[in-house]
Amino acid sequence: MMTNPAGRITQGQFSFLPELTDTEIKLQIQYGLDRGYAWSVEYTDDPHPRNTFWEMSGMPMFDLRDAAGVLGELKECRAAYPNLYIRLTAFDSTRGIESIAMSFLVNRPKNEPGFALERQEAPGRTMRYTTRAYSAGRPETQRYE
Repeated sequence: MMTNPAGRITQGQFSFLPELTDTEIKLQIQYGLDRGYAWSVEYTDDPHPRNTFWEMSGMPMFDLRDAAGVLGELKECRAAYPNLYIRLTAFDSTRGIESIAMSFLVNRPKNEPGFALERQEAPGRTMRYTTRAYSAGRPETQRYE
């Protein structure tokens, strides 16, 4: 049974839903702002699940109370990197530490080649598995052309 028939990268909230519209994104941003979360816009061309260090577009938005500011930064990031993965991340600092409370993709490349599952045989009957992005074999600036 195929659980992801579209073959899309599934990271963060809303991964298995259709793409969010800008209106729906704005509602999610406002939801986070109403709870005191600080938003950031991040982008990458390597969406491997263990790649948690994406590039940040602009600065984290700690003092915003209106979703329009985050949407403006998102619009600029989409214009600069239209063919990369872009996500919004909300940080909750209410307990004195910054932890991610929300994170979801808001932009994808037109073509998402996906990941290969590689198996390695180890001593005994042990099998080890890892994933490798098909696009990772190309230079950083040419992965999604």
